[in-house]
Amino acid sequence: MKKKLFFGLIFILTFSMQAQNEELPYYQIPEYPEDYGPGNVVARMIDGLGFRYYWATEGLSQKDLEYKPSEDGRTIMETMFHIYGMSEMIKNAPTATPNVRPMDISSLTYEDLRKGTLKNLQAASQAMAGKNAADFEDFKVIFQRGEKQTPFPYWNMINGMLSDCIYHAGQITLMRRASGNPINSKVSVFNGRLRE
Repeated sequence: MKKKLFFGLIFILTFSMQAQNEELPYYQIPEYPEDYGPGNVVARMIDGLGFRYYWATEGLSQKDLEYKPSEDGRTIMETMFHIYGMSEMIKNAPTATPNVRPMDISSLTYEDLRKGTLKNLQAASQAMAGKNAADFEDFKVIFQRGEKQTPFPYWNMINGMLSDCIYHAGQITLMRRASGNPINSKVSVFNGRLRE
């Protein structure tokens, strides 16, 4: 009887954790858009990042979060802080919302960072979907320190924060493997789904 109760509890906890994970965006990549318009292409790039980040950061242990490849390297947790900050900028660019610096996010937990980053990416993708080339003229990356604002065109977002986040999601994937906790082997980044 105790064994049945124990295994029942394990099943419920596992199911509950899986359901919670599926509630976050990018458990799988959304269906692709109907056309290759510029906004849709950028939205799809953001979705690809979201899917990679979801699985790179899924199920990390404290040991994983503290792992760093060298004495002067970043830990996985520090890399997640870095990605979160850039996800805020990715979200802010379509509305030309200034990125006020310095930004204190030091109190955020692993769960906060993961959920916040995924939600930021989802919001950014939705803001970009369906936009045409003329719309991009109004999208700005704006840094603000005190009263001083420094604007940049969206081109800098593509080769800057967006590409950098993809790069860092790959680093997390590599570091967690080195820490002994590789990503789910069923992840297919090509299809944006888990393989059956």
